[in-house]
Amino acid sequence: MFKTPLKALLLGSALLATSFVNKAQNMHDSWNALLNNHVVAINHGHSTEVNYTAIKAKRNELKAYLDSLSSVTQNEFDTWEKPKQLAFLINAYNAFTVELILTKYPALKSIKDLGSFFSSPWSKEFIFLLGKTRSLDNIEHDLIRGSGKYNDPRIHFAVNCASIGCPALREEAYTATDLESQLQEQTMRFLSDMTRNIAQDNTLSMSSIFKWYGDDFEQGFKGANTLQQFFMLYPKALKLTPAQQKALKNNNMEVKFLDYNWDLNARQ
Repeated sequence: MFKTPLKALLLGSALLATSFVNKAQNMHDSWNALLNNHVVAINHGHSTEVNYTAIKAKRNELKAYLDSLSSVTQNEFDTWEKPKQLAFLINAYNAFTVELILTKYPALKSIKDLGSFFSSPWSKEFIFLLGKTRSLDNIEHDLIRGSGKYNDPRIHFAVNCASIGCPALREEAYTATDLESQLQEQTMRFLSDMTRNIAQDNTLSMSSIFKWYGDDFEQGFKGANTLQQFFMLYPKALKLTPAQQKALKNNNMEVKFLDYNWDLNARQ
């Protein structure tokens, strides 16, 4: 009887293992390609615009990607390391948001047009993910923020609500290996935008994100237990002078919140 040499068996096992690794690494490749090709940096790189028309022409590719996300089981997800889980959830939120926009685009000026007097677009249950039908709110507030697993307020600069006031939709997919640097870059990118976060004299005029989710920035991330301490992690991005840094550290700097622009982040 023919016996397969041990060396061949080991090689076959290695190739099989490699194929599983590649599959995991390539999970977000199609989403990455859509972002690479159809999201454009504006505002000196602080913001992005989305070519929804072009993505709509490739909606089958988007739907195939969403289907691949939906095929992941809760048991499979639970075996992943936290960076892989978080990258998956952020990508899912952003990709399903784009899909929601495409259901009515171009006949809308804001994502809010997809809601009603009784419900918001974020509460629509149209997403099959990890074995359940979910909403965008469920992904963000329950799976990401409410799980207690990640405790990273920088996710607010990664999830994108398809609006001009939002932090930029990143021009690439989030990945487990690059997640730390991607979140850090998105944070710096947003905080350094002086149209949405302004340090002037003894006042910080900040995005309403910090009002709505203030508690998230006070949970000990890198030692920050107050909003002011979180801002002190990024003095260069906020362009704080030494005097402003001292005032902020001593809680002597007033923090105000700017109006939010809910207009669609569409490429014109």
